[in-house]
Amino acid sequence: MQTIVTQSVGVAATWINRGEIVAFPTETVYGLGADITSDAAIEKIYAAKGRPPDNPLIVHIHSLHQLQEVASDIPRSAESLIHHFFPGPLTVILNKNPEVSQLVTAGLPTVGIRLPAHPVAQEFLRRCTHPVAAPSANISGRPSSTDWKAVYDDLKGKIPCVLKGPQSTIGLESTIVDCSVHPPRLLRSGAISLESLRNVVPQIRAGSSNEKTHSPKSPGLKYPHYSPSAQIILCEEGYPPIERETNSAWIGISQQPEGIAKTAICKNPEEYAFRLFSFFRECDREGISVIFCEMPPADGIGLAIRDRLQRAAERNDK
Repeated sequence: MQTIVTQSVGVAATWINRGEIVAFPTETVYGLGADITSDAAIEKIYAAKGRPPDNPLIVHIHSLHQLQEVASDIPRSAESLIHHFFPGPLTVILNKNPEVSQLVTAGLPTVGIRLPAHPVAQEFLRRCTHPVAAPSANISGRPSSTDWKAVYDDLKGKIPCVLKGPQSTIGLESTIVDCSVHPPRLLRSGAISLESLRNVVPQIRAGSSNEKTHSPKSPGLKYPHYSPSAQIILCEEGYPPIERETNSAWIGISQQPEGIAKTAICKNPEEYAFRLFSFFRECDREGISVIFCEMPPADGIGLAIRDRLQRAAERNDK
């Protein structure tokens, strides 16, 4: 299959509307989208990514009017979160409209819904006939793609079209809150922190970052994710002993220890989040064998960074 790269939202939407899949930019990471009414198109997402079929997809909408196409009811907690954080890097899980394909939700009665803030994503979604189901645009288990070149590296020859846009400004996947239960529950940390969510809905419970469920309501809960080829070593405090001959890299906020071949020193947790996945991919291209990752404080977006790092390191134990 030939993979075209285009900057035309109209061209990209045409592929979606005829039952194909398209990678497109959002403010969090690039997504790989398909029309939610086409089972054949949804199956192409799972095939292209090598994604397990029990890992549900997030539905992307361009306006609040599309909520009724996807959700069967919207509780008050979800209304409050939607009012404050849509459009933006938040996914809310609601009871699904019966017409939404079981392939989108991995057979679950609930569905995750997001309205991206990215202007290219919004215009693309407006050109699509129906809401678009989209996981991250990468091979399953790999670091998510934050620019179109990473998408092309992973999915060239597997998808027909990449909508070229700027690099994602956040760099981590959306915050996910399950509003189908009471009280609502944070399932995945992201740029919208637990503290910010509780300012709007105080009763939100925090889920465990290491929780695995048999039938997860959210992407990123069951399988190892975000893993580069290199071994990941997590550093809570201080520097680990590093052998000089190790072909290693360091990413964090503190100054790197000696003996490191490649470094990414970030000014703050927001820059850390922005650079994390692209740094992982740079290390893969340069043949780095070990990446030392400083664990940031567990608040704000630091909680999301810690979650991604812990899941990236899970592969070390497999």
